[in-house]
Amino acid sequence: MGLWDKLMGEFVDVIQWIDDSNDTLVYRFERHGNEIKFGAKLTVREGQVAVFVNEGQLADTFEPGMYELKTNNLPILSTLQAWQHGFQSPFKAEVYFFSTRRFTDLKWGTQNPVMLRDAEFGPIRLRAFGSYAIRVKDAAVFLREIVGTDGRFTTDEITGQLRNMVVSRFTNILGQAKIPALDLAGNYDQLGQFLLQRIAPEFATVGLELTNLLVENISLPKEVEAALDKRTSMGIVGNLDQYTQFQAAEALRDAAANPGGGSEAMNMGLGLAMAQRLSETLARPAQPAPAPQPAPAAPPPLPAAHPYFIAVNNEQAGPFLMDELQRQAQAGQLTRSTMVWTQGMAKWTPAGEVAELNTLFANLPPPLPNV
Repeated sequence: MGLWDKLMGEFVDVIQWIDDSNDTLVYRFERHGNEIKFGAKLTVREGQVAVFVNEGQLADTFEPGMYELKTNNLPILSTLQAWQHGFQSPFKAEVYFFSTRRFTDLKWGTQNPVMLRDAEFGPIRLRAFGSYAIRVKDAAVFLREIVGTDGRFTTDEITGQLRNMVVSRFTNILGQAKIPALDLAGNYDQLGQFLLQRIAPEFATVGLELTNLLVENISLPKEVEAALDKRTSMGIVGNLDQYTQFQAAEALRDAAANPGGGSEAMNMGLGLAMAQRLSETLARPAQPAPAPQPAPAAPPPLPAAHPYFIAVNNEQAGPFLMDELQRQAQAGQLTRSTMVWTQGMAKWTPAGEVAELNTLFANLPPPLPNV
């Protein structure tokens, strides 16, 4: 350390972070030698949380406000440091600032088409895309699970993993819903809300909150769209005999308006051919218009989410959907004696006594008898 750095290290620090980017989740405050003077001023702005890390161990967390870093403001860090050198010497610690604002308009989409079985078209391939928004909910968990020692952590470093998670769960939900392809557009909001409830707990395990998720479009391959356009055109044309008569009359009118368009013999032959075609068309009796088809049945409702709360160490946890309860049962975290409750139940009840949950333990051995 040079003389100037040594002298500057003795002055009171001002520790703050003004974010001039739109994609930074975490920023590590740069300080020479990580030395922070006793009595330094720490400013944590709205939309931020500051975390102190001492010798690799998370020491203190600061919510928005202004702090003077003294012993009474740093109870955990003070215990770790023991303040062996009194009030005049700096202590060494790393300061991480977390942006807790919402990061919006993050994109997700299927890289490959999703194979599904449709009731009307049979096997089909669908593509889908949308957007979602996140924010840091638990800075300590996010630091431990994702950030580590990264000095500047941006959304680009985690959106790939989050996007894959969203697409995987969306594919599973879309397959289970069995909504006809032509009715998907009317269920975007329901699909987005169901997907949000399904994967929000997975985001929470890494300290993130999934605040919003939108399904913006679900589309068919171009070849299928072209075939669907032809089918739509046929429906718009309606009665083909009447359409042929109309086309023949239009052709005669165009020929009469352009008598010099070709040789006299050619025009005569064309006129005779069109007249013969018109007489054949008019001689055929008009086909009655097809009877109106009954309106298609309404699509089946999305699978109803029926969450349960469970008792863990005498504390309430949840709610959890059946997929998560199945996973916990297989892992041994949910047993027949675990107390559970859901809407409509009068009181907390052992899971083994709830009929809807019996299937979770179907493949699990019963508890050992008391010896």
